[in-house]
Amino acid sequence: MTVMTPATVDQQEDEEMLVPQSDLNDNHQPMEVVAQPETSNIAENQPVEDPPSSRFTWRIENFSRLNAKKHYSEVFVVGGYKWRILLFPKGNNVDHLSMYLDVADSASLPYGWSRYAQFSLAVVNQIHSKYSIRKETQHQFNARESDWGFTSFMPLGELYDPCRGFLVNDTLIVEAEVVVRRIVDYWTYDSKKETGYVGLKNQGATCYMNSLLQTLYHIPYFRKAVYHMPTTENDMPSGSIPLALQSLFYKLQYSDSSVATKELTKSFGWDTHDSFMQHDVQELNRVLCEKLEDKMKGTVVEGTIQQLFEGHHMNYIECINVDYKSTRKESFYDLQLDVKGCHDVYASFDKYVEVERLEGDNKYHAEQYGLQDAKKGVLFIDFPPVLQLQLKRFEYDFMRDTMVKINDRYEFPLQLDLDRDGGKYLSPDADRRVRNLYTLHSVLVHSGGVHGGHYYAFIRPTLSDQWYKFDDERVTKEDMKRALEEQYGGEEELPQTNPGFNNTPFKFTKYSNAYMLVYIRESDKDKIICNVDEKDIAEHLRERLKKEQEEKEHKKKEKAEAHLYTIIKVARDDDLAEQIGKDIYFDLVDHDKVRSFRIQKQITFNVFKEEIAKEFGIPVQFQRFWLWAKRQNHTYRPNRPLTPLEETQSVGTLREVSNKVHNAELKLFLEVELGLDLRSIAPPDKTKEDILLFFKHYDPEKEDLRFVGRMFVKSTGKPIEILSKLNKMAGYAPDEEINLYEEIKFEPSVMCEPIDKKITFRTSQLEDGDIVCFQKSLPVESIEQFRYPDVPSFLEYVHNRQIVHFRSLEKPKEDDFCLEMSRLYTYDDVVERVAQQLGLNDPSKIRLTSHNCYSQQPKPQPIKYRGVDHLSDMLVHYNQTSDILYYEVLDIPLPELQGLKTLKVAFHYATKDEVVIHSIRLPKQSTVGDVINYLKTKVELSHPDAELRLLEVFYHKIYKIFPPSEKIENINDQYWTLRAEEIPEEEKNLGPNDRLIHVYHFTKETAQNQMQILNFGEPFFLVIHEGETLAEIKIRLQKKLQVPDEDFSKWKFAFLSLGRPEYLQDSDIVSSRFQRRDVYGAWEQYLGLEHTDNAPKRSYAANQNRHTFEKPVKIYN
Repeated sequence: MTVMTPATVDQQEDEEMLVPQSDLNDNHQPMEVVAQPETSNIAENQPVEDPPSSRFTWRIENFSRLNAKKHYSEVFVVGGYKWRILLFPKGNNVDHLSMYLDVADSASLPYGWSRYAQFSLAVVNQIHSKYSIRKETQHQFNARESDWGFTSFMPLGELYDPCRGFLVNDTLIVEAEVVVRRIVDYWTYDSKKETGYVGLKNQGATCYMNSLLQTLYHIPYFRKAVYHMPTTENDMPSGSIPLALQSLFYKLQYSDSSVATKELTKSFGWDTHDSFMQHDVQELNRVLCEKLEDKMKGTVVEGTIQQLFEGHHMNYIECINVDYKSTRKESFYDLQLDVKGCHDVYASFDKYVEVERLEGDNKYHAEQYGLQDAKKGVLFIDFPPVLQLQLKRFEYDFMRDTMVKINDRYEFPLQLDLDRDGGKYLSPDADRRVRNLYTLHSVLVHSGGVHGGHYYAFIRPTLSDQWYKFDDERVTKEDMKRALEEQYGGEEELPQTNPGFNNTPFKFTKYSNAYMLVYIRESDKDKIICNVDEKDIAEHLRERLKKEQEEKEHKKKEKAEAHLYTIIKVARDDDLAEQIGKDIYFDLVDHDKVRSFRIQKQITFNVFKEEIAKEFGIPVQFQRFWLWAKRQNHTYRPNRPLTPLEETQSVGTLREVSNKVHNAELKLFLEVELGLDLRSIAPPDKTKEDILLFFKHYDPEKEDLRFVGRMFVKSTGKPIEILSKLNKMAGYAPDEEINLYEEIKFEPSVMCEPIDKKITFRTSQLEDGDIVCFQKSLPVESIEQFRYPDVPSFLEYVHNRQIVHFRSLEKPKEDDFCLEMSRLYTYDDVVERVAQQLGLNDPSKIRLTSHNCYSQQPKPQPIKYRGVDHLSDMLVHYNQTSDILYYEVLDIPLPELQGLKTLKVAFHYATKDEVVIHSIRLPKQSTVGDVINYLKTKVELSHPDAELRLLEVFYHKIYKIFPPSEKIENINDQYWTLRAEEIPEEEKNLGPNDRLIHVYHFTKETAQNQMQILNFGEPFFLVIHEGETLAEIKIRLQKKLQVPDEDFSKWKFAFLSLGRPEYLQDSDIVSSRFQRRDVYGAWEQYLGLEHTDNAPKRSYAANQNRHTFEKPVKIYN
């Protein structure tokens, strides 16, 4: 299971957050957690016991009045363990409801306890259970992680919105379904040892790719073809898909542990962000096969992809009354089969070849014969040796305007006979000598919902009776029931494990089910399940991977022996000269870039000096080593020389003396003095009076800072005494006037102060390891000509220098331009530079948006005008710093725009069936009346005195008529639709006994043995009169909606209250039903128009009157 943190507030809405509950979630770093598998290793064909499971329902009354940050449910028992739900009513540091499953008795359990559970948590929608929000995960609970779940379960805005149906009468209903499974120790489990196969590492959300790659790898003919693709030793796997795939397959075949896929994803051109996004498996399969097919052209394996996966079908149209037939042959690499409405694979194939009759208004235009009744369909010419079936588990639901996952039960056989019923799937051109009998090779499974989840595969590599589950890094043996029946989906009735607690058995939807099947034709299986060995693999690939393996083993050995060694890092004058002014500006050296030695801890330091003598050619007696020390101001400087006694000790002891922090490194500075002949000489004796200073020289003209040397000075001496030596270091005349500065610190801010040349070094508080920066004294008149005339201003610039990558908000993936800026730039400085870059005269028309380092996308809210003080504030996202900003060029200045509110209003014309969406921008203090007045100037009214109103519509119901005095600032058009329309004359003149009622279109759907009402189309108001019958109202309704008799006669009419329909007869007095006033909201009592057609599609020709629930939408502005 792929689990991703961090728990940050800026998560995208569909991003599932699976994190251990913590009061300080912001500190989580991005990580990957691999959840425990469903079963332990099982001997071949040994039955698997059904795990204990149960459902717990928790009703929380007075929910909005809960003041505690955390709220626990009562304890319930599953699998002999005590559990409870932990809930954060106001969110766990996020603006979402946070909800976790918690081990109720974790504090009293014995040391080292552990238990594993698969579970789902749900918030029940009490108006329409279909819209309940359910999330599923799995976790191994232990003392460190005794709760697990979802920090961002659902937005608080949705939860507390009374119209959404989650909170009714201030009561929230939460459900938990828990399945407890036996624990297998993940860390000691060895897939290779237990099964002979290894898994693939998950890069973040690449389990969907891993399941596909394992399936392709276990088609040996495919693997052999990949090995035979020509690659060379000069290719880089990260830039060559064939080589990356060869390398991956070789490691899967010969490695003892799980294999990484980073090289392969790099060869796809994916960045890290792509690896954290779940892509579509079918799309990946097709793109990968197309790439390989292309790369195989002109090689010995050309055509392999077609030979394995390509089949052909024939699309035909055949006239019934005349002798005319049109056919078209098409190829396919996989087949998409319907799941909804089909109980198994055969039913899907029946549907695939179903004959459609073209008649009536839908006749076929045949050449020479005109419009004719005809039959239209598809038949198969041939099937491929490897048949890939994509099951349509994900569908677009037009009613709900969203993607949904189909979890219906769908069976698939171990053997698939596509010649059944006399070859009814085959075209007349098919070769009937080929026997289309297939055996199941792999089942790819998706566990979870439409917005995410986990993927894994069941495969039987040799088509024996033994199945294996490939779940990212872990491979286990599984029985046939687990691989087939348990992946059919549908509902499962679970027995109660706890008598007296929720006694009735319950059904729960299985969210894990097959979404792709791979079958291999019986007659081709010996060719496809062939032998693949070393001789199929190119020599250069074997050598490359052998070398990689040796390096890996070497690193592993080093890691295992690390406790026996000390790493000694030796910095010299050469390193300082090389790095200062290029890689670094502050302090003296980057220790990661100096020569390092791996020395056994027990070796004495004097022996190590002999190794230094060999390495650098410096005799032992001329070496003097200094220890570095971290000062309180966070600088790192040489502190003191090693004593002769210390040099007789072991390097391990020295490391402990020098470094209080527990790491295996000893950092040293090697002081070497040179004589006149530039040969090394013995270092001078050092007394307490001697101070070792390091010198950097700054040139303001070149803006160049570099290391020029070091020297000992007497603490009682004065800087004025060494000026000629410093001039010599810089290459100046001996009497050149120079200024001296001490570089004191650079975090969090730069501190660099002038040194008085006439007072002693001791008085200036200079000591060993201090840094003195110097430069020529500048005449006052020339200071203006330099950007950074002195050392402090230059160091300040370097410290705050930032290269910012600017991207257009419309193209958030591409850098548009880069600018060098200072982190101290004000808001105005930044927008001025951007405007200058874009050639824009008015910087206030630039709007900037910060970057979310976790999602690698723009933050949802832009930066307000002068809303931050400095560039540094724009680049920080929690504890991460970015170098990316997004920009927009507005049509009006940002301060002006911020004073305005933009609303999208759909205007419904009274005189024509058309909806026009207007984007209206008005000052925030404006009212609904102002919106209406603005609209009147923009739309065509039925008559000059027409009055307008503004409505709030959500899920095809009218929730509110806005009073004209309401301020627009608080109106939300992000989730609701704002609709404007003329007020009909009949509504203006309501009699004392007339009622204005809501009228909605609906259909009924039965799911999980429950009838559900689904509203659709445009809701509207209708005036009903006292004593008026349904028959009279129907006449007015048909006229209002302009529906043909044939269609109108099929509609049913019902009074609905709180979602329950009460069907009406023509003689019923409708007004008598609308007398009650104690309903939850006016929208919950309405006259419903039921359409028996489950999906009211646009079945009317363009020239006919459209239903008012089907108005075309045009978008202007």
